[in-house]
Amino acid sequence: MEKFLDRIYYENFTPENEALIFGNKHCTYGELDQMVGKMAQYLIQKGIKKGDRVLLICQNNLEFVFSYLGIIRAGGTVIPLNITLTPEEIKYILKDAQAKMVVAHQKIVQAAAKKLNINLKEQLNIDLVVINESFTEEIATLTPCEGRERAEIAAFLYTSGTTGFPKGAMLTHENLIANVESLQKIGNLQPQDNMLCVLPMFHSFAWTTSVLLPLFAGSKATIHETFQPRGVVETIARENITIFCGAPSMYVVLLQVANKEALSSLRFTVSGGSALPQKILKSFEEKFAVPLVEGYGLSEASPVVTLNPLDGVRKPGSIGLPIPDVEVKLVNDDFEEVEPGEIGELAVKGPNVMQGYFNLPEENEKALIDGWLLTGDMAKQDEDGYYYIVDRKKELVVVSGFNVYPREIEEVILNNPSVKECAVLGVPDEARGEVVKAFVVLEDGKEISEKELKQYLKERLAPYKRPRIIEFRADLPKNATGKIMKRLLK
Repeated sequence: MEKFLDRIYYENFTPENEALIFGNKHCTYGELDQMVGKMAQYLIQKGIKKGDRVLLICQNNLEFVFSYLGIIRAGGTVIPLNITLTPEEIKYILKDAQAKMVVAHQKIVQAAAKKLNINLKEQLNIDLVVINESFTEEIATLTPCEGRERAEIAAFLYTSGTTGFPKGAMLTHENLIANVESLQKIGNLQPQDNMLCVLPMFHSFAWTTSVLLPLFAGSKATIHETFQPRGVVETIARENITIFCGAPSMYVVLLQVANKEALSSLRFTVSGGSALPQKILKSFEEKFAVPLVEGYGLSEASPVVTLNPLDGVRKPGSIGLPIPDVEVKLVNDDFEEVEPGEIGELAVKGPNVMQGYFNLPEENEKALIDGWLLTGDMAKQDEDGYYYIVDRKKELVVVSGFNVYPREIEEVILNNPSVKECAVLGVPDEARGEVVKAFVVLEDGKEISEKELKQYLKERLAPYKRPRIIEFRADLPKNATGKIMKRLLK
């Protein structure tokens, strides 16, 4: 029987068992199925047809889950967006994806009106569905849709592009379900497990590991809107949380605010999004006696590729071994496998690998070769088969787990009439892994302060993309061909 993303929890669920918890709201598997069906029915009545693409802009809550799965059951393709994107960034993706509708939570719409003095519906010029109390009351009266013919592509995940523009990675139902099935072989979740989701669900790491995985296993997913350290510790103790996935910065904070007893219900924890400092891993496991497993993934692979084993040797500093059903190899620029011990580009093959980037055939030829996905990350392998990321082939900056491409930031900065040249790169940051730094050369006779330039960027870039540091220079180092030599900038 063909598997669909909005039905994966049918494998193991009992209708009266709890599926989702959000604050004081509890949702059983039966109620989840009803809400997904009603959302689908609403969207069908609004004109959504098979293959129509729908943007979803929503913070972590139950409505995010209903909407994501409801769009899919209605036959659409869901495009979850980072809730911090500016209207200009949203409009670019809206146009690029050729989307038919936007589903946005009322809090997002209100924030745009309050912070940016913008009417989101007028700005986007498209059918906008606002999730609020009246919307919830309206769909409650509908007869649930049992499902129509699904689109082959379940989701577009937009990633920052090397060209300076986001690219839509196309993932099928099979891609996402395969990744969940591989993770279940490792984690062996049971109905009594309760996974805490604090990472943003628009990000593939959170959605696959902390929502789809527990639903697939018939377990519970407890959702927090954001990471509030003391609230997280209280929830872990109160709800008997057994699994927690987070970014390295979260484990730094948990070390400071939690005691061993408060986290005693945890079976294991997972770190991803950026490199986990070895001293944090060691300190966390020593203090709490809970395995902290580091892994690696990317949106184009649904996203998990490797993990340190739960049972067996976990090597600090390593991204571990390929997960079940996924192959990994290291290649040179000619796509030849490198010799053992040599550094090469990490390539991934498996049922979790995307179908390609939407409407970008040239990018697809570069990224996908004979079914292998070239990640752009440089790695090495030790004698036991464990992989280690050593560098990035691309000029990627990873801020709190979010990918930022300098080219995109540079283009926005260069649009300021006072700026002549600029170069953007990542610099180490203890809390976020990396932050963005910009080196700026002004046009002759022009003046702009750091504060003014940051305000200019605030209106055009999501918070995680904005340079934390701006350094003004008289000139930038260049090679003989005039290319800026970023390695000489510190």
